[in-house]
Amino acid sequence: MTDHAHDLAALREATDRLLGATGKLDDAALAEPSRLPGWSRGHVVAHLCRNADALVNVLRDLPMYADSETRDRDIERDSSRSRAAQLADLTSTAARFVEAAAEPADWSRTVTLRNGVTDAAARVPFRRRVEVEMHHVDLDVGYELEDLPAEFTAREIDFLAERFGGHPEIVSTAVVDDTGRVWTTGGGAEGGPVAVRGTASELLGWLSGRRDGSALTVEGGTLPALPPL
Repeated sequence: MTDHAHDLAALREATDRLLGATGKLDDAALAEPSRLPGWSRGHVVAHLCRNADALVNVLRDLPMYADSETRDRDIERDSSRSRAAQLADLTSTAARFVEAAAEPADWSRTVTLRNGVTDAAARVPFRRRVEVEMHHVDLDVGYELEDLPAEFTAREIDFLAERFGGHPEIVSTAVVDDTGRVWTTGGGAEGGPVAVRGTASELLGWLSGRRDGSALTVEGGTLPALPPL
């Protein structure tokens, strides 16, 4: 069962790490490329700010974004701001999300996210934590997948394995970490089954599109090509 209070506490810790790292960047560093194609570090920070606002909307049963064009335009607009402006916005929007998520609510209700995706309200704090943790890695400032809390990594693998479950382009795949934990995914394409083995960090990197899977071991076939998230 999702424990939104636990996730909110873990989110606060993740946000503190992110703010500490962002505070060490200067204007020039923010303008440098991130690990996300076509985005500077400033784009990543701007996205995190606008995502916090968007998830507050979700918690209040409002549309997450006005539309995709507005979302993209706002990120582009805010990407070139000074370090001071970026950090102030990141700090204030993160605080607003935490305040909204700490309000009494029916956490069992269903909420609507981007592109019509629905989820339980109780999972929204974890969704925000995913944004904070993974995009901290994307900033390319020394925080790596291996630095993520093990509990977070396992839960995000859970989510991604479920997301790709039954996908018509992916053969039946067992995802096995170095402790022997097994997830299953794919299964909609002919062929397989295959087993993909590696550390939890490498598996998360592959499933999230952040690593090419070259550090993984594949049994029963070739490494499945995963579609974009």
